[in-house]
Amino acid sequence: MKEKELNLTSEWDKTFPKSDKVNHRKVTFHNRYGITLVADLYEPKNVVGKHSAIAICGPFGAVKEQASGLYAQTLAERGFLTIAFDPSFTGESGGTPRYMASPDINTEDFQAAVDFLSVQDNVDPEKIGILGICGWGGMALNVAAIDTRIKATVTSTMYDMSRINANGYFDENDNEEARHKQRVSLNTQRTEDYKNRTYKRAGGVVDPLPEDAPFFVKDYYAYYKMPRGYHKRSLNSNEGWNVIGTMSFMNQPILTYTNEIRSAVLVIHGEKAHSCYMSKDAFNSMTKNSQYKDNKELMIIPGAVHTDLYDQIEIIPFDKIETFFKKNLK
Repeated sequence: MKEKELNLTSEWDKTFPKSDKVNHRKVTFHNRYGITLVADLYEPKNVVGKHSAIAICGPFGAVKEQASGLYAQTLAERGFLTIAFDPSFTGESGGTPRYMASPDINTEDFQAAVDFLSVQDNVDPEKIGILGICGWGGMALNVAAIDTRIKATVTSTMYDMSRINANGYFDENDNEEARHKQRVSLNTQRTEDYKNRTYKRAGGVVDPLPEDAPFFVKDYYAYYKMPRGYHKRSLNSNEGWNVIGTMSFMNQPILTYTNEIRSAVLVIHGEKAHSCYMSKDAFNSMTKNSQYKDNKELMIIPGAVHTDLYDQIEIIPFDKIETFFKKNLK
């Protein structure tokens, strides 16, 4: 399948400094829907032979120049070949209309990354792992449940996007009436969008930040809206998804078969993160009544909040992540 030619940025425009310990280049690959995806590939310098490889994505609404790229570069410094990719319809990747998300297509995006890594001359196809951050943590578990080529999975500060879309934050809207109102609103917007021949954007992280904003909103603002994490192509830093962009997650649960994952999984979350309940619940569902729970781990980082695991090098447990992947990609 011929991949679409895209206009890619040539300069270093990441939210983190470039390492002199790794080689970096941009690559493209396609998913089974014919969408061309763009990734940053990082590989350790002066290493010959076939590498263990890791595909990385997230957070949900972010781009590869943000947290996923930082994880990819850091793990490449530790000996892995890594790619951080933009999902379909976002960042530098292809797909129209823009700023849409799909539990099916986004799961496929991760599998397409595994396709790409599997055929590289310097990658051992039996030593491929994945790492998902925030909403892509939940997606990573869904991928691990369907793709037997994946030998190890790490989730960091995980969101279950199906749960958030169906139930709201902290499950505050987990009732039929609330979901019905949400469906009415979204489908009304669909009609308006079709009439107007454009998709209304939902807005990214709120700006200006209200004084009485909940802590987790302030946490997001401190990353996405400040020099620390802002990026011009990031949805969360700017105008966000389309209003109807994530609606299919409402009734398409992504974590249904996680207790059938046979490969190793490490779930990481911050103790003080507003989202920690999602990792704890996902881990319990993955290990309950499962005959494959012995290679599953839950790691709670004391005192850490949600975005600490985006970019705080001294908090992200890279030593543990490295050890986990080296143990299970062998």
